[in-house]
Amino acid sequence: MARYTKEHKQVTRQRIIERAGHRFKQDGIDGSGVSTLMSDAGLTNGAFYAHFESKDDLVANVVADQLRTQVESYGTLRPGREGLADFIREYLSPEHRDNPGDGCPSAALLDEIGRCGAGAKGAYTDGAKAIVQELAARLAPEDPQSARGRAIGLYTMVVGTLQLSRALSDRTFSDEVLEQGIANALAFVR
Repeated sequence: MARYTKEHKQVTRQRIIERAGHRFKQDGIDGSGVSTLMSDAGLTNGAFYAHFESKDDLVANVVADQLRTQVESYGTLRPGREGLADFIREYLSPEHRDNPGDGCPSAALLDEIGRCGAGAKGAYTDGAKAIVQELAARLAPEDPQSARGRAIGLYTMVVGTLQLSRALSDRTFSDEVLEQGIANALAFVR
């Protein structure tokens, strides 16, 4: 039997992480069993432990990957505060609200990450710090540290707004929450 190359194993591992990220954000961490996650990646359950020590290990890797990808996506925004305004409008859009599996892991998984083990919490902490750092650099390019508190405020404002909008059964009210959230966040960063 031929052994897979190291590169093949890494590609397979990344495929599992990406598919699990989508599934976790769509159905929750607790609502996503290993068999479903592996099926999503086109693999058998037995292959799981060739890539991860446990589901907690997978969660930590998914969280790190999702937040790293999110920070990298900020590089496609326009520079400075214009880019922040674009970020706010995109983050608090009905499309983002309606497609949690393709969106921000914070808004989709924050409550579950709070109940996860140290690995997932550590990965989330590192990713959240990187996001805050990126937001602070856009708020005050000459001295990002001076804008750290405002960056934390902006991050918590948009995540909380999106979470609330997703929890509402009244679509009109949910849209109103998003629209007011955009107005509040834009005023906050001026």
